[in-house]
Amino acid sequence: MWHPPERIKHDLLPPRWPTADEAAAARWFSPLDSGRLRLRERTWVPAMVPWRATEDGLVTPEVLDWYARFAEGRPGAIVVEATGVRDIPSGPLLRVGHDRFIPGLTQLVDVVRRASEGQTRLFLQIIDFLAIRRRPDKTKYFERYLTLTDDHRAWVGPARSDAEVRQALLAMSDAEHEAVLTSCELEALRVGYRERVTDVDLPHVEELPRVLPEIFAAASARAEQAGFDGVELHYAHAYTMASFLSARNDRGDGYGGDRASRARLPLEVYRAVRARVTDPFVVGCRYLADECIDGGNGVDDAIHFGVAFAEAGFDFLSLSRGGKFEDAKPPEVGWAVYPYTGPSGWECMPTVLADRQGPFGRNVPPSGRIRRAVRAAGLATPIVVAGGIHAFDQAEAILQRGDADLVAAARQSLADPDWFRKIRAGSGDEVRRCVFTNYCEGLDQKHRPVSCKLWDRVGLDVPGLSLVDDGKRRLTAPRWEPR
Repeated sequence: MWHPPERIKHDLLPPRWPTADEAAAARWFSPLDSGRLRLRERTWVPAMVPWRATEDGLVTPEVLDWYARFAEGRPGAIVVEATGVRDIPSGPLLRVGHDRFIPGLTQLVDVVRRASEGQTRLFLQIIDFLAIRRRPDKTKYFERYLTLTDDHRAWVGPARSDAEVRQALLAMSDAEHEAVLTSCELEALRVGYRERVTDVDLPHVEELPRVLPEIFAAASARAEQAGFDGVELHYAHAYTMASFLSARNDRGDGYGGDRASRARLPLEVYRAVRARVTDPFVVGCRYLADECIDGGNGVDDAIHFGVAFAEAGFDFLSLSRGGKFEDAKPPEVGWAVYPYTGPSGWECMPTVLADRQGPFGRNVPPSGRIRRAVRAAGLATPIVVAGGIHAFDQAEAILQRGDADLVAAARQSLADPDWFRKIRAGSGDEVRRCVFTNYCEGLDQKHRPVSCKLWDRVGLDVPGLSLVDDGKRRLTAPRWEPR
């Protein structure tokens, strides 16, 4: 993973754990009642991809155990991992693109309800993504994958067979490839083929504005049928809807260019979803406070979109940052590019090896600006902030300053799913604190079942414990036994 050039190693924020009475009086543990969004407290576990579904996108016992374990900590809300809205192969990621996925998702809802004793609301994050392929072997690329053109033949010379042209291209140097191949062909060779929302020469990309509203609406209806309390529309990071919002989107069909045109499809998707589900069903979104890439959206763009989304009626806005393909590192041959390996990826999941600003709460100031703009527009839409949250005082100060309405923690909740319970009980000194080295992210990058190094080798001999396929790591955190 990329790290800032300064590479200053930062200590965790000093812990000061409240007494049970102090926790009970804290804003973080107070109810939120805002329109359709009603939570017992303002704690939030954002979406994380655990790589535990089947290759066909179905819920497994390991998926159920993963979410039950978070539910035992009884946060105000849990957002289930990015779940595909199309019925297409996508590896061991959950899907909701067909009715056959409803029974498993219903079981997931039931498990969370039981484990949290009905105290945690459950939202399904739903996502669309375009095609991406693994970085090819150089020989295979030129012999099998490259579509030959007259330009290629002209470089090689006349009266050559296709096989001879391919062999000649293969034999060229890197510098020659840069002269001969188009930017897209060069990327397909060195990084892997990737579709963009601006590839309007591809019919299935050109038609996205016509088909995605209905696809998202149908997926949301299935989520409601399965019993979820709402959906979180995934408009963040490197995926389809975020790419429509991006300043890099220059589509000329009314869905790219200026801010209003870039927000057009995300708003049309929201309206289609809202029209398909019942009134109590929550519809929020996650989007970026800052893309953190050259030529991408900055905080001013995010403010514009936040106000537009709030005016449209979104029930919450959950803010992330970075995580883009544009600055990701080229993958090894045989692997797909991963959007969290460059500077924007680090901004999404900063580590203790950071610049002078440090890794904790980097997304809070932008989130505060967005929230203040939404409030200045006369709107009360709740704002969720995440990124390097791991201390009670840190979370409480965010809320007291008005930088957000809900404070979320992913990596800290993975390190200790019981940390909210422990703090409420006055047992904060028992919290297992994330060390922010991104061990978990490294597993995610390799599409391996995600765990935390602080607990994945603890108590491996416990009877009935679920382990990864090599038997070396546990799949859920050890349970907390209150003193």
